[in-house]
Amino acid sequence: MTKRDPIDAALDEVWLTLDELCALGGTHPQWVRLHVEEGLVAARRAGDQGWRFDAVALARVRRLQRIERDFDAAPELAALVADLEDEIARLRARLARAGL
Repeated sequence: MTKRDPIDAALDEVWLTLDELCALGGTHPQWVRLHVEEGLVAARRAGDQGWRFDAVALARVRRLQRIERDFDAAPELAALVADLEDEIARLRARLARAGL
């Protein structure tokens, strides 16, 4: 079993507001709104309190921003790259569990 960062472990129990996500992710609400509306970042509706985001969404926001910035990628392309990176990580983990 791999050791997890205590901050990541704590965030698994927390739902972030839009403002908190923006502060931790280093982005602007408009950027997040666009990506949520396009289905590129997952958000959970909390009634009239707005969206809530988990640690997975925070990590995805950071990754999408990096890809968009570093490669001047369109949001949809950045999301595809992030999805492919996740799939590669899952496949490598399966290979490692299988001893290959």
